[in-house]
Amino acid sequence: MNVATLFYIYDPMCSWCWGYNRTWSLLKAQLKKQFSQLNIEYRLGGLAADTQEPMPKEMQLTLQQIWHRIEAELGAQFNFDFWSQCQPRRATYPASRALILARDQALEVPYYLAVQQAYYLQAKNPSDDATLIDIAIKLGMDGDAFSHALNSEATQNRLLQEFAQTRRLPMQGFPSLVMALNGELIAIELDYLQAQTSFNQIAALMESGSTR
Repeated sequence: MNVATLFYIYDPMCSWCWGYNRTWSLLKAQLKKQFSQLNIEYRLGGLAADTQEPMPKEMQLTLQQIWHRIEAELGAQFNFDFWSQCQPRRATYPASRALILARDQALEVPYYLAVQQAYYLQAKNPSDDATLIDIAIKLGMDGDAFSHALNSEATQNRLLQEFAQTRRLPMQGFPSLVMALNGELIAIELDYLQAQTSFNQIAALMESGSTR
């Protein structure tokens, strides 16, 4: 067997990532059971830069249609009250910076899930600092320290460096799976409904050691 890394490339406010959650959880469980030497790492990709401008109505309607599609095709739940109770903005960098800080405390995965639940189930806006700080506090992080670091130049620079590294991977949008094995970077087929599709490809790679 070979030591390898599987990168899960995501954006915290990507609705297709939310739709993929159940299958991704099943895939992770299968891989951890079968391949203890396989490292799984999360990587932020960068979807929408900071802005205080309200999201245009046309974009709001488009995203609501996407939510309905994901709900119908993948069974993910959505709380459409978000669109009437919040002021939507096309800004996912704030939540991405928050994930960088959560990762420092080994809380990236639970923080990511909490952001998704706040956005899609609780009609809260992860583009707002208040939402992100509240999540941090609920996960046991220091609210004052988190608030200070959230929009700091140092955190923003770390985020942009990660985006640059991520975009050198053979990603195919959000979410994406990429495997690093013996110096190769291999795009993994992502099936939203069946974990076995990705598992079979990864297992074959682990056993052969390369794509060739």
